Amino acid sequence: MATPAKRKTKADEPDVSPAELLKYYRDMLLIRRFEEKAGQMYGMGLIGGFCHLYIGQEAVVVGMQAAITPEDAVITSYRDHGHMLACGMDPKGVMAELTGRRGGYSKGKGGSMHMFSREKNFYGGHGIVGAQVPLGTGIAFSYHYRDMANVSLTYLGDGASNQGQVYESFNMAALWKLPCIYIIENNRYGMGTAIERASASTEFYRRGEPWGIPGEAVDGMNVLTVKEAGERAVAHAKSGKGPYILEMKTYRYRGHSMSDPAKYRSKEEVEKMRTQHDPIEQLAKSLLDAGHVDEAKLKLIDREVKEIVTASAEFAQQSPEPDPSELWTDVLVET
Repeated sequence: MATPAKRKTKADEPDVSPAELLKYYRDMLLIRRFEEKAGQMYGMGLIGGFCHLYIGQEAVVVGMQAAITPEDAVITSYRDHGHMLACGMDPKGVMAELTGRRGGYSKGKGGSMHMFSREKNFYGGHGIVGAQVPLGTGIAFSYHYRDMANVSLTYLGDGASNQGQVYESFNMAALWKLPCIYIIENNRYGMGTAIERASASTEFYRRGEPWGIPGEAVDGMNVLTVKEAGERAVAHAKSGKGPYILEMKTYRYRGHSMSDPAKYRSKEEVEKMRTQHDPIEQLAKSLLDAGHVDEAKLKLIDREVKEIVTASAEFAQQSPEPDPSELWTDVLVET
């Protein structure tokens, strides 16, 4: 008979300072306000193509970034703006790329889904479902091959978890004991399809069991729970034991993309998640209850964040569009 899980007590909670908690709050709020602004700019026609917002899922990337070092790598799919900001990329450069301007991280040629930062070890958003998983595994292989003490955080969604290339990657990562942490952001809907309708097994943390890859399900709406799980996974991977899977049970408040009205779920479902499980509101309540801040301090942080986001939108709109000659650059690297 399985031993019941030990109930967490106050003493079991992660030892995090008030300053760190405030940083997590600010980082999540920056992502939230940035994405809200991006949604507004898309509605104004200033952002073209696709735009997948991260509103609701902020605790996942902020918690995971708190568990790694700046030398570790991050790679993800097309719902990627939050990951960029959590990595420390400049909001101005991110927004300029969203609007297709020269000041963007990919010089205005990548748009929402394709921007990178070697400086921040962020290896992209990728528009093809699941394509980033073998790439993230390859980054982990490079660390293993060069005997570097780094990990590759490879994010994917619940929909991508059914892709064949994901399992090929799992096999190689387990075979060579690569330092790759696969983070499955289970927001319950692959595009517009509920996970129960698309996956015979919805326990995504167990997807690595055939290869002996350990995994765990995590409350992805709680930044401290994410951080704690992330630290366990990082310790496992960096000790030479190979890959690890974290299934982050999270939720997106908006549709799959800006063109999705999300009529496949009820307003009551979304409102319940917002009122009972919102990652930012949960942390704000904890900070207030513990006496670390007052309402005035939280309002000040919100005002500062909104100023950063407003400045990024202004920078984007003032930045020129790429010169037509740029169409032929950054296409081929000659060695």
